[in-house]
Amino acid sequence: MLRVLKILGGLLVTFAIVLFGIYLWASAKSNSLLSRTIETHTADFPVPFPFSEEERIELGLTEEEARGLSLERAVDRGRHLIEARYACIDCHGGDLSGGVMMDALPVARLFGPNLTTGQGSRTEGYGPADWDRIVRHGVRPDGSPASMPSGDFQRMSDQELSDIVSYIRSLPPVDNEMPPVVLGRLGKVLVATGQLPLSADLIGSHHEEHPPMPPAAEVSVEFGRHLAGVCTGCHGSDFAGGPIAGGDPSWPAARNLTPHERGLGPWSYEDFVTAMRQGRRPNGSELRDPMASMAPAAQRMTAVELEALWTYLRSLEPLP
Repeated sequence: MLRVLKILGGLLVTFAIVLFGIYLWASAKSNSLLSRTIETHTADFPVPFPFSEEERIELGLTEEEARGLSLERAVDRGRHLIEARYACIDCHGGDLSGGVMMDALPVARLFGPNLTTGQGSRTEGYGPADWDRIVRHGVRPDGSPASMPSGDFQRMSDQELSDIVSYIRSLPPVDNEMPPVVLGRLGKVLVATGQLPLSADLIGSHHEEHPPMPPAAEVSVEFGRHLAGVCTGCHGSDFAGGPIAGGDPSWPAARNLTPHERGLGPWSYEDFVTAMRQGRRPNGSELRDPMASMAPAAQRMTAVELEALWTYLRSLEPLP
């Protein structure tokens, strides 16, 4: 009996040593991944986007009037993009002064930083290139990878990012110091083994140019594809759904959005609108997070945007 206990004790000690070794390796590996420098291109765009000379002449505006109105329309467009299309408030809070992205230790505690110009601002002094790196590449100004889900914003045009910056800069400053990101023991293992990927590593190229302008806002497959870019982070690049990489462990798998019989094939457009705006499936059951939290944003989407998104999803190849 004593011999058995000694063997078991030895096994436990060996197991503990192995676990400690794995943790040390994961800590070193995750620290290396998070502290490395990622090279990106240097984007540049005006903030706000100006009227073209043709638009200015057609509207009968002086150059000074055009400059003032260009900021006004950029702020209006940016407000709509943030409130309806890009769901920024889910991570950065209703006033964009910071929020909680994930609170799931021992995996991670991730915080959306303060975007206003108040104390604790993460974007104070940002130029267009800095905004491009963090939003569309998931890379901080110093080149290190961030927790920003930039894969969702690969189809964002220069004008849309400029509009968002114009809107954020128009907001009153809010003083709010957000705590740093905390990566738990399990989170370090998941990052080190690639099970909790960084968005910067999921982006194919950090050197391709972005479209300067978005497609025309009309019910079309092209505009719908543009809108659906924000869906890829959860539903995948093929929109067939599955486990959400890097998401909160409590989230269910993302639904198949293709017209497959196990996806949205049996749904009508009315079912789709109800799910988007009211958070309910055709059978009346309620959607779960993270999709349930999208309803307030979808309620602000225009009818053209929702129909264009539906048109694009119906054009996809049905995938199981």
